[in-house]
Amino acid sequence: MGKYTKMAYSSAEEMIFGTAKNPVKYGRDFEVGGGQVYPELVPHPRPGSEETKKSLMREYERMVTDSLERAIALGFPGIQIELEHVWQMTKNPDWGGDIAGQTKKIQEDFFRKYGLKSAIRATIADNRKPDLENIRDCRSLELALKTFETSAIAGADNLSMESVGGKEISDHTIVRQDIRGVLFGIGVLGSRDMEFMWKQIVDIATKHGATPGGDTNCAQANVAMFMAGGMLDKSVPHTFAAITRPIGAARTLTAYEMGAKGPTKDCAYEDPIIKAITGVPISTEGKTSACAHADLQGNLIAAVCDLWSNEAVEYHDMFGGTTPAVFTEILGYDVALMNTAIEMGKAKDLQAMFINSDKYRDVHSYVVAPDAAYEIGKAIVDNNSSYYARAKAGAIKAAYLILEDSRMLLSNFEKEALLKTLKDLESFPDKEENFVDQCISIYKKSIPGFKPQNYGL
Repeated sequence: MGKYTKMAYSSAEEMIFGTAKNPVKYGRDFEVGGGQVYPELVPHPRPGSEETKKSLMREYERMVTDSLERAIALGFPGIQIELEHVWQMTKNPDWGGDIAGQTKKIQEDFFRKYGLKSAIRATIADNRKPDLENIRDCRSLELALKTFETSAIAGADNLSMESVGGKEISDHTIVRQDIRGVLFGIGVLGSRDMEFMWKQIVDIATKHGATPGGDTNCAQANVAMFMAGGMLDKSVPHTFAAITRPIGAARTLTAYEMGAKGPTKDCAYEDPIIKAITGVPISTEGKTSACAHADLQGNLIAAVCDLWSNEAVEYHDMFGGTTPAVFTEILGYDVALMNTAIEMGKAKDLQAMFINSDKYRDVHSYVVAPDAAYEIGKAIVDNNSSYYARAKAGAIKAAYLILEDSRMLLSNFEKEALLKTLKDLESFPDKEENFVDQCISIYKKSIPGFKPQNYGL
């Protein structure tokens, strides 16, 4: 694919939910980004069910069947099921493959009987430990790549990952509000690791007829977002955490430069930026992921989605049925509203309501609103000479957008944190090699587990 040199869209106004410049077709008559939004249900097995392959397969059989039955009962036209691997499913590649094969069989049965459109995303676990092992040559990598293969062969339509490269640096530096380390850990190391991983993932997907989906900065920018928390939390300034998001977007973009096609991973809150740059369909999660966590952009994040996800819900009984059934219903009705707005020519009106309900709730929301996401994406593309340059440019652009919008109210605490972060960013070297040398010198001393050779340095 190569590096992006221009935006997929002419402006943020062109972006809307349900439609992507580069839609993706796979599965059972399933098209993402082709004119309507579909739900993406992520069920999670109960602790203990993973003790044997047989018990885990039975758990997934129940969860998938419950979801598809509820979709048919309520007349929903289609759904994607994400098999987000618990670590045993990747540690034992045949487990992940057999569960994908079982899910495909169930979906094919529902498609044949009822015409339910469906697809499977298999998200392989990244069990590598950057601070403890050589992540370019370790058993965890070997098993992950093998599980991508078994999943694709068995019938997973979309292959995705939540890769962890650079996490040993970002975990250390986020809590210390050290934007240098965040830029290095996410923007430079994370991007280099994604290049290494996604070349292989794309090759496996292509070989076995699956679609290479996408990645997420869940392990890093989401850590910052959740540490910053809600209105009562101050563990990390919200403005500092928000500036990690465009850095995460610059890093996540690497998957699509390596050939990933989307739809993107739902927990990548940077996805509106990714869609603006690439035109790939995106999956997002918001208010309907309250079963997994709270966030401050629960409506806004739906503004340009193509799949609408619940993040993850553990399998249990509720008054309304099992959790996969209940959350299929919630997602299905959310999506029905979006699709009705499209059919009635009211999509832009509904989108404006999504955006305006959350845009000024917090800076987390602000930086992924379509207009800001577009401007951040353009800064990334216009400075795409290196992983460092584009991540730094995206972060600086986000900081100025926040500071220059009088409607984005900031406390003195938050404004001071943002101004300090911006000052630091603008003080860093222009050349990537100088920045990298500086960071290696600093973090090899302060982070014992950091090994530059993990990233080809």
